[in-house]
Amino acid sequence: MPSLLHLMRPANIVTAHSDILAGYAVAGAANPSNLLLLLLATTGLYGGGVVLNDVFDAKLDAVERPERPIPSGAISIAAASAFGGLLLAFGVVVAWLCSPLSGLVALTTALVALLYDSWGKHHPVLGPFNMGLCRGLNLSLGLTAATLTPFAHWPAILVTLGYIAGITSISRGEVRGGTRTAAAISGVWLLLSFAALVALISSQGIRAAFALPFFVLLLYRIGKPFWRAFRSLSASEIRSAVKAGVLSLIVLNACLAAVFAGPWYAIGVLLLYVPAFLLAKLFAVT
Repeated sequence: MPSLLHLMRPANIVTAHSDILAGYAVAGAANPSNLLLLLLATTGLYGGGVVLNDVFDAKLDAVERPERPIPSGAISIAAASAFGGLLLAFGVVVAWLCSPLSGLVALTTALVALLYDSWGKHHPVLGPFNMGLCRGLNLSLGLTAATLTPFAHWPAILVTLGYIAGITSISRGEVRGGTRTAAAISGVWLLLSFAALVALISSQGIRAAFALPFFVLLLYRIGKPFWRAFRSLSASEIRSAVKAGVLSLIVLNACLAAVFAGPWYAIGVLLLYVPAFLLAKLFAVT
């Protein structure tokens, strides 16, 4: 069981829950009965995606990260493959119980995650976009709680896509150090995300004030570690930046939630940072 939990990246799953809560807020926080189903669905989708990521990376991890569950022998490739596949199927089925639209978005998310695991992550340009699309679709899954079409609020999805693409790009240097090209691509994606976020906040009039404290907190949380990573390109600094960036996705989602559902709902989303932070001390994030 501990090996299975390590494969699922529990802290990251909490960040996926914040995607759903943010999408739910953007959709107007309607149909609360659907929310629990979507939270369960994303648990399966994200958990299955990261488990199968380790399956596809088994040979590489045997060289670069031999302490991981599969290369260390704690769990076999066959068992991990079956577990990851079951998690993805669980996510799709539970989302379908919410609505056919939710099921379709979940199925698309699962397929895009498999594309990333098997091919996308090896491409320096399309890989970050592929991973960003996975998380953008996850946020759009939250939108379907109100039976909205997945791209009804595409600017919010663009914020998430750009942010995760930026983290994914720089994360390519976690083991051997980064490159200026990867850092530049990461910077462009992050700037695109923040520009979309500022535009989205500005378009909401007086409600934009609710999001400002969360936006400032986000910049504080990721500013220093990403600056160090971009400057040094060392593997250790990049790992620190990626970990901070992944956990701070909760802050980004709280910022989105503040715009559409007010400060108290956003504080509720932000509180997810506590279990995510604690789980990140026990289980790997990257």
